[in-house]
Amino acid sequence: MKRTPIMAMMVLLFSLFAGFAHAEPAAININTANIETLANLDGIGQSKAEAIVAYRDANGPFQSSEDLANVKGIGERTVAKNAERLTVE
Repeated sequence: MKRTPIMAMMVLLFSLFAGFAHAEPAAININTANIETLANLDGIGQSKAEAIVAYRDANGPFQSSEDLANVKGIGERTVAKNAERLTVE
């Protein structure tokens, strides 16, 4: 029996699905992101996202992603967990 085409198709499908599983999430600009987008960060819920926007409105744009730790309720560990997804363009 020839199983080569079936096996080749299975390998191809598996490699496609594996590639999607490793796709990196999009970067989030903390100076322009809305509450819903910010709430998608690890360790950031609705109330912390609202605090980020309120801090940004009161103090102006963030100079670096590390400045996010200045927002009450957000620590350096939360910033570190999200470091690769944060930008301040």
